[in-house]
This record gives sequence, structure tokens and C-alpha cells, in this order.
Amino acid sequence: MKVAYIFSSNLSHRILSTMIVPQLEENRHGAEVLGMFFFVDNCYMLVKGNAVAERLKKLMDEGKIRMLMGCDQCAYEREIDKNLIDGAGIGCFPDLYGAIGQVGGVDQVITL
Repeated sequence: MKVAYIFSSNLSHRILSTMIVPQLEENRHGAEVLGMFFFVDNCYMLVKGNAVAERLKKLMDEGKIRMLMGCDQCAYEREIDKNLIDGAGIGCFPDLYGAIGQVGGVDQVITL
């Protein structure tokens, strides 16, 4: 199954850092992760130097995640738009839809 994650809740960091990322690192997640989209303070998980961001970048470099994107307004408001890990982009829903389409489309979108 091909999935995309949208991280919008205050529990997203815990779910991503202690469940999803370790499963991807250990090749036991069970789904192909085509993309991840981050809202509000969750965008900090894409900032260079952040431990989760560095793990996500490595997974992206290994092809285990195909696309990472933060909400553009959220990134601008937090003044982090120029500090994201290489390969992570920013955008809004039209950009997300286009990026997901470019990496092959998904069977399921999961919002956490």
C-alpha cells in the first residue's frame, strides 16, 4: 500500500519519532511512504539540525520516503523556510497534490 502522512496534531512528533521513523529505518513499516506533509509547529521536524529532520533526510536519501513538505505559511510564520533539510519543500494543498502525483500517487492519506 502507498501512503502519505499529514502531521497536524501535537502528538505528531512522538508518533513519527518513536513509531514511524524507527519502523522505516528497520524496514518493517509495512507500507510504502510516498510523502509526508507537516503543519504548524510540526514543520520544525524539517529544520536542519533537528534530530527527526536528520533521520527523515537519511530515509529520503535511501528512497524510503519520496517527498517531504512543510506548510508554506507555517514555515514563513516561524521563519524557518530557508532552514529546512535538503530535499524538503514548502507549499500548500495544490503543491502537495502535485508532489504526491509526481511520486506515483497514494492509496491512503493518513492524518496524525
